[in-house]
Amino acid sequence: MSSEVSTTPSANEEATGGEEMSLLDHLREVRNRVVVSALALTIGTAISFALTPALLKIITMPLGANKKLVVTDPLSGLTSTFGVSLTAGAVLALPVILYQVIAFILPGLLPKEKNWLRFGFPCAIILYALGAGFAWFVFVPNAITFLTSWMSESFDYLIKSDEYLPFVSGIVFWMGFAFEMPLIMFLLAKVNVISSRVLAKNWRYAVVAIAILAAFITPTPDPINMGLVMLPLLVLYVVSIGMVWLARRGATVPALLDPEEQLKQNS
Repeated sequence: MSSEVSTTPSANEEATGGEEMSLLDHLREVRNRVVVSALALTIGTAISFALTPALLKIITMPLGANKKLVVTDPLSGLTSTFGVSLTAGAVLALPVILYQVIAFILPGLLPKEKNWLRFGFPCAIILYALGAGFAWFVFVPNAITFLTSWMSESFDYLIKSDEYLPFVSGIVFWMGFAFEMPLIMFLLAKVNVISSRVLAKNWRYAVVAIAILAAFITPTPDPINMGLVMLPLLVLYVVSIGMVWLARRGATVPALLDPEEQLKQNS
């Protein structure tokens, strides 16, 4: 009696979308996705470089009308222009890069986890846009006004391009990432790492961490501008607690960083 080999896919293969890839296949996929991400960054930077005159006019708007930046050596104008183009290109390429990351990890997830990840992709873009918008429309004008009016009767402010442009672009760029906090917390809760109880009990540490983050984002020494950064981050932390609570509702696996849930599971 001849034996027959079953060709029916296993439940594990159905859950992951097919046969498992070898290590070499994974490395090839990583290489391809890195190449695509690098190409997107290159294209985004090239587009931004072509739009540099318009970008520079927008970035220098907080300084006032007809205000020009000062360059102190022949290379400063070129390097500053390239720095702005690279930052703007990274922002333009961000959706492509984020998609490449999601597409890489998506096949290894369960159907329910895939749905949450697809939900998180547009949310990440929206949150980044909100953070960058807050930085540009609220924080940067106040920071520039404060800095350029400090003892203006004694100082004549000549703003150097290689200092001003990284200052502004860095604030807008990193503030966008800071606004991703609720989404990151939500995903950590979904993979059973944290719980809302842990976030609520450790709020004091969170305030210190947010203050350090605000100090990193805010290169100004005054408490007013630092407070402008801290306030929305504190609100986002409270929102994160609610998002984590929603993510953990009905969870049967204890959170890794929640000792109380671990104790209940072991008892």
